[in-house]
Amino acid sequence: MNRIFILLFVFSVSLNPVYAAGKTDSNDNIIKKIKILSFNSFKGIDIGENTQPGMAKIENNELVVNASGADIWGTHDEGHFEYRKFKGDFDVRVQVIGLFKAHLYTKAGLMARASLDDDSRHVYFQVFPDNDERNNNKGGCEFQYRAEKGGEMKAIYPNPETAGSKFDVNFPNTWIRLKREGNVFTSYISDDNKSWYLYSAWEQQMPAKLFVGMAVASHDASNYTTARFASFQIAK
Repeated sequence: MNRIFILLFVFSVSLNPVYAAGKTDSNDNIIKKIKILSFNSFKGIDIGENTQPGMAKIENNELVVNASGADIWGTHDEGHFEYRKFKGDFDVRVQVIGLFKAHLYTKAGLMARASLDDDSRHVYFQVFPDNDERNNNKGGCEFQYRAEKGGEMKAIYPNPETAGSKFDVNFPNTWIRLKREGNVFTSYISDDNKSWYLYSAWEQQMPAKLFVGMAVASHDASNYTTARFASFQIAK
């Protein structure tokens, strides 16, 4: 059964701070150690049979991803995915330095997929290139998911009456975080990697082993976007 624990159109919660150096995580009351993962340890793949070839390269300790793709939405995905395999619970975060606006719905973010098939179950905490108004969304980020293989994706939107600017993007001061505990996937956003705002928590059946990393789509099958990431971290 899929269940949303926290819906942003109901309320939002500020966690301040979370995982700051020497601080305690208010969720588990234990000290976490942060490890930076090398971008060289990620593998890249273009998702979707009609996706134009994408690429990723490392420049000045940043991962630069060029991606096309009609969209990551609907019943199948098109875009570029840089991933590692994770087993069990995880808590990862990454800095988004910038995202070129090829389309209003150009997107980039942290994804966890059951497989590399284009219709795979997944969860995806993404950012947009700016804070322009979009369908049901007046912020710069969004949590999306596909609960069943081949099923329609759905989204959790922020409540415009309560969200304010806390879910806006402000590159390069934009950090996003995706955490798994069992089958509960929690998303957060921060402007400093210290004070985190809880965006959503969603329960979805997923296998123990997942493909986890950074997914990018231009939302324009004939055009490319460029996303820049820095400092991919895992908390243990």
